[in-house]
Amino acid sequence: MDPTSEASLHHTNAWINKYQKYLGEFVYGGIDGAVTTFAVVAGAVGAGLDTTVIIILGFANLFADGLSMSIGAYLASKSEKDNYEKHKKIEYWEVENLPETERHELEEIFRKKGFEGDLLQQVVDTITTNKDLWVDIMMKDELMMTEQTKSPVKIGLVTFLSFVFIGIIPLTIYLVDMFLNKFSNLFLWTSICTSIAFIFIGFLKTYVTETSKLKGIFETLGLGTIAALVAYYVGDILEGIIGSF
Repeated sequence: MDPTSEASLHHTNAWINKYQKYLGEFVYGGIDGAVTTFAVVAGAVGAGLDTTVIIILGFANLFADGLSMSIGAYLASKSEKDNYEKHKKIEYWEVENLPETERHELEEIFRKKGFEGDLLQQVVDTITTNKDLWVDIMMKDELMMTEQTKSPVKIGLVTFLSFVFIGIIPLTIYLVDMFLNKFSNLFLWTSICTSIAFIFIGFLKTYVTETSKLKGIFETLGLGTIAALVAYYVGDILEGIIGSF
């Protein structure tokens, strides 16, 4: 890539790069929030439920599922962090109490990287004089583990806020109509607003997955549409079955 073009690319996406550390949590929380809430609305519409019921079901789902997802994200991140720290302590113990064994393992790691003879010994001698560096290399190259630098609390918080912030969009039209009574086809307008949300979150997703923007947008939009259609027809079918009794 041309250096000028690369510099321009970094400059253009500077605002995304600034927040990219937690962008993944925001994107996947937003996708789950929009898909889940829109599916609830679609299912309720398919079942012919009243607007008030749709709003109650939507908000109950929004906050319950958002909290559940954020707690899951927090616990998963914390477990990963705790697991890393546990193995790190074990490596420190082995370096201090079994230095020869650990040295042989270190030699084998760098031998596989192509180091041989005196150069291999020089590299190993240098690393073994620094316990922190030694343990860090053993964690990465022996155990294939890298340290989680993101805060589990922030991961859970970003996931929850994204879930609610994006997930409330399918309910917005119903809320506005409840007070102003301005819309003639609530589900159509809700579908349009939710589609815009899917396009936005699909666009952001491409910065996480580093894939084509069109692919990211249509993939997210398509999955949301499929979830809504399934929910709508399930609601419609169940309403017909239950209503026949």
